Amino acid sequence: MREPRGELDARYSSEGATAPDWAEVSALLGAAELFWISTVRPDGRPHVTPLPAVWADGALHFATGPAERKALNLAQNPQVVLTTGTNTWAAGYDVVVEGEAVRVSDDGRLRELAAAWEAKYGSFWHYEVRDGFFHHGAGHALVQAVAPRTVFGFGKGEPFSQTRWRFD
Repeated sequence: MREPRGELDARYSSEGATAPDWAEVSALLGAAELFWISTVRPDGRPHVTPLPAVWADGALHFATGPAERKALNLAQNPQVVLTTGTNTWAAGYDVVVEGEAVRVSDDGRLRELAAAWEAKYGSFWHYEVRDGFFHHGAGHALVQAVAPRTVFGFGKGEPFSQTRWRFD
């Protein structure tokens, strides 16, 4: 994956603000414990819910049961937004990732991701992998990958900043 260059939007940034390097933003995505996923229902209404995700190989990965609302929405419209950051006004950094959710079904890749989940979140998130799914207890889950198309970053506090990275 080619590293994008951040474009600072001076209209929404403090004087003297600079765009962070992509490596800093990538590290934030890797360390974030919770993301908010936004999908669109078949009738056009939005749906937002929190979930854990793993940043690996230039994409965010998340799991969802096939009958969950987000999975049903993605079956109709794979366009998605994942957001992470802090709920403070004057400190922290928020990141918004826009892209298309693509199902990961290769058992070898899923085993790598299952190991990454457990390494990041602990043994509660231990998944068995078979037949293209994560298995946990009596349930199973689809795994989706979202390679960024566009990422927005919002620095909060002095200096405030708004940065955009494009991946096309």
